[in-house]
Amino acid sequence: MKAGKHDNQLLKLAMEIGVGYAQKRGFADFGKGISPKDKVECIYRLLVQDKLIQPLAEDKDDGSNRKHKLILWISKQLPKDHELLN
Repeated sequence: MKAGKHDNQLLKLAMEIGVGYAQKRGFADFGKGISPKDKVECIYRLLVQDKLIQPLAEDKDDGSNRKHKLILWISKQLPKDHELLN
């Protein structure tokens, strides 16, 4: 999968919104002891559970593919003319 020009910023935005979504669903805030890898997995699994994104196939379920799914998810939430989508 080819990395996009703004993927790092999109992933950061997806994580910020994902953490906010998790908190609204009743999850505790992610502490400083939680690794970014674990945060990505938690947000990904929550969005899959709530049927907001399609789950990855078992053989494709790894960290880089989860990040890519979160980037796709946030990209679809942003307006078409958003600066990170250009």
